[in-house]
Amino acid sequence: MTSSDGNVGDARRAATAFVAREWPDADLGALALVVSELLANAARHAGGWWRLTVRRDGQAVVVDVEDRSPDVPTVRLARLDGLGGHGLNIVRELFGPVEILPRAQGKTVRARWTAGRPTRDTAPKPGSGPADGFR
Repeated sequence: MTSSDGNVGDARRAATAFVAREWPDADLGALALVVSELLANAARHAGGWWRLTVRRDGQAVVVDVEDRSPDVPTVRLARLDGLGGHGLNIVRELFGPVEILPRAQGKTVRARWTAGRPTRDTAPKPGSGPADGFR
């Protein structure tokens, strides 16, 4: 799906519907937030156009967001007024490391969640047991 085909909400709904069919144990709330943050970053910092691809790679959900800017996103200190610096921090907290793949006409920002690996919402609470699976 591209920004020409729909908005962030449409993309979020399509991504969660796909993942719900493929991985019933996936944290759909975390996925929706990751998709929203990556698309918002593309819209805000990369000129607005984006292409979202969500696919299965073995036991992983791979979320790719292409945009037309060659600028590499950087993790920033989150602002306390809520006006920036949260997006990549949220994605990394929920899914783990983010890959930046340069392309001839921009870049792809990739986030990957491995099925069965806890996200922030599904991870055991501190002191309730081991929280293995986070990268």
